[in-house]
Amino acid sequence: MAASAHTPDDAPHIPVLLRPLLAAVAPVTGVWLDGTLGAGGYTRGLLEAGADKVIGVDRDPLALELAKTWAAAYGDRVQLVQAVFSQMDEVASDLDGVVLDLGVSSMQLDLAERGFSFMRDGPLDMRMSQDGRSAADLVNELGEAELADILYLYGEERASRRIARAIVREREATPITTTLRLAGIVEGCLPRSKPGQAHPATRSFQALRIAVNDEYGELIGGLEAAERALKPGGQLAVVTFHSVEDRMVKRFLTQRSGGGGGGSRHAPEVTREAPQFTLKSRKAIGPDDRELAENPRSRSAKLRVATRTDAAPGVTDRKSIGQPMLKGER
Repeated sequence: MAASAHTPDDAPHIPVLLRPLLAAVAPVTGVWLDGTLGAGGYTRGLLEAGADKVIGVDRDPLALELAKTWAAAYGDRVQLVQAVFSQMDEVASDLDGVVLDLGVSSMQLDLAERGFSFMRDGPLDMRMSQDGRSAADLVNELGEAELADILYLYGEERASRRIARAIVREREATPITTTLRLAGIVEGCLPRSKPGQAHPATRSFQALRIAVNDEYGELIGGLEAAERALKPGGQLAVVTFHSVEDRMVKRFLTQRSGGGGGGSRHAPEVTREAPQFTLKSRKAIGPDDRELAENPRSRSAKLRVATRTDAAPGVTDRKSIGQPMLKGER
């Protein structure tokens, strides 16, 4: 989601909604886990705000390698771990706080060879962990119907069938292996965007990135892992960047805070479990005018914060919280 990359020698990377996040969880103390380390902005913000230690988790080995240059200054107050955030409870337990930033990191978007951006030519990759099936594998191997489902469910692309049909037709001539070729195919299926509108390939690239990295599955797994890893009184802060992610986080926290709804005249009331979280606010926190002026990409960001209770972890019905699911996952 970031517009430009920052290196340790550059101006420091300030992540979206850092100021309101720190205000919402203040006072910051104890051991925190940053489940999406990226350029390290949240980790450094938490340390400067008073955290005794931050465990920085990222699936991308490049993020961890770059983090070593600035993490050294904090000594043993920073621990770097390569893992997906659905595994965070295997990394740590009894945590005072967990932060998850669901945006794509600057270093991933800005490196053409990572294949995330339709604005730079590079191999069609998109793998955050740099292993497993790439976007090129999906584009060249999946059937037309499955491609269309991914584009529609993960990217909310209304022209998904038309785009999937064009992809299959084009790959029959030559495999689609670069970002700009795929972007061109998508553009050819859609009306030219007007000034100020998103690039025509935005939704398709988002959909493929989500599919390659199982981002929705990881999001729910991460929320569940945070629930297991937090101590009573520990705080969970999640920053989302689009409506599907925010809906999933909102519904998860609503259900876990005892707000999942009762029975009706058509169905008996369900016996409610003790709530696993209490909400800091039912309304998401967005950027203020100052942040919008400093960083326009923050316009779609939403922050939700909740506090862990001492209740046992719950069970998640992924359909009820709005996770988009392909046919084979339902």
